[in-house]
Amino acid sequence: MTKKMTAAIIGGGVIGGGWAARFLLNGWDVRIFDPDLQAQRKIGEVLGNARHALPMLYDYAMPEEGALSFHDTVAETVEGADWIQESVPERLDIKHKVYAEIQSVCAEDAIIGSSTSGYKPSELQQGAARPGQIMVCHPFNPVYILPLIEMVGTEMSDPALLDRASELLTSVGLYPLRVRKEIDAHIADRFLEAVWREALWLIKDGIATTEEIDNAIRYGFGIRWAQMGLFETYRVAGGEAGMKHFIDQFGPCLQWPWTKLMDVPELTDELAQMIADQSDDQSGHLTIRQLERKRDGNLIAMMRSLKQQGNASGRLLNEHEKTLRPELQEGNPMLSLRRTIPVDWTDANGHMNEGRYGQIFSDAAEEVMAFVGADDDYVANGLSYFTVETTTKYLAETHAGEAVEVHTRVTEGKGKKLRCMHEMRRAKDGEILATCDQFMLHVSLETRRTCDPAPEVAARVEALAAAHQE
Repeated sequence: MTKKMTAAIIGGGVIGGGWAARFLLNGWDVRIFDPDLQAQRKIGEVLGNARHALPMLYDYAMPEEGALSFHDTVAETVEGADWIQESVPERLDIKHKVYAEIQSVCAEDAIIGSSTSGYKPSELQQGAARPGQIMVCHPFNPVYILPLIEMVGTEMSDPALLDRASELLTSVGLYPLRVRKEIDAHIADRFLEAVWREALWLIKDGIATTEEIDNAIRYGFGIRWAQMGLFETYRVAGGEAGMKHFIDQFGPCLQWPWTKLMDVPELTDELAQMIADQSDDQSGHLTIRQLERKRDGNLIAMMRSLKQQGNASGRLLNEHEKTLRPELQEGNPMLSLRRTIPVDWTDANGHMNEGRYGQIFSDAAEEVMAFVGADDDYVANGLSYFTVETTTKYLAETHAGEAVEVHTRVTEGKGKKLRCMHEMRRAKDGEILATCDQFMLHVSLETRRTCDPAPEVAARVEALAAAHQE
């Protein structure tokens, strides 16, 4: 039996709440300490968004949620925890005090990660009882969707603990980027800070507004960076000659006076108010929760597109999704699929479009095929089942974020024929949303014509059909 994992979250703000959601929705028990009297409400709202968003990334149901609890002391929170994530304010004296409390109680092999965006791990480890236990694990908001974790240790860090931390982060769908040497602000925030400084000058000099700068990013290089990063993007820009040509062509630009990055504008009250006013004009009509929901939907749609292409964060999702795929259990009917409807499956009417019903029933049929032995290896060897006819009935609306189940009976299974009757139900109340009568024939992928299935597959199909006739 797999050990139940426990995460302790010290500091339940935006980042701490995101960490809590990431662990909780991946089946971990989560304990939280935060002296803020509004902590439970705030974390509850973050969890509400996470429960809506994260399951839509995957084509299989997430694990059953772990247990969530709030505690009055750091000691009570961290005792027995496997992972301890510190997300307290960016003050070194506060962090050192928290680490002393944590290490007086926690297990010696527990991982203590810090969400710090600025401090180096050597600074965090100063004066600690067990310095090698503390490491930087810097996430990006929202932690429950974005996978990058900048992971930084020191020469005092326990290599085995760093390796285990990487494995655990990967197990909950995150991408631990091992930073080779500690440096102020790590890697990603140094890029962000450079862009931020340049943006401040563009606003101060009246060249662009906050909205215009955001448009330059989201309609241009931001999308390129999301799927290819910086250097791979520039390699493509070099054409057939590649990166060397790009450097030869654009390298001289580095000597041109294009940037003021070495000269930072003073962030005066006037400039701060100008930025705030422009930002209010840009998106002040939306609440922070509405903006978060909008952000989450955009990220989900983009990352699912990358998932279909098997690139960047989409490749990571595909690997994590393999660990979520359940083994189909025999039953009458069979529970052939459980999943959440993603936001990119809806149309202008706000409900799931017709084509996606076909995809859900097709996915359910593939699970049945795998159950009878016509799995990926079988297909790779040149044999499969092709759908030749479907009859779908749409009985009720289905919306983004809804969890659904498909219940399947094999109503015909003899020779080349395989027929399935699917019912798609809303998971929370069992209401039937749609049905599909799907008729398939066994084919050779070499000739693209019908042929008899392998004897062991034929036998399992016939047995399943007989069981479902009862």
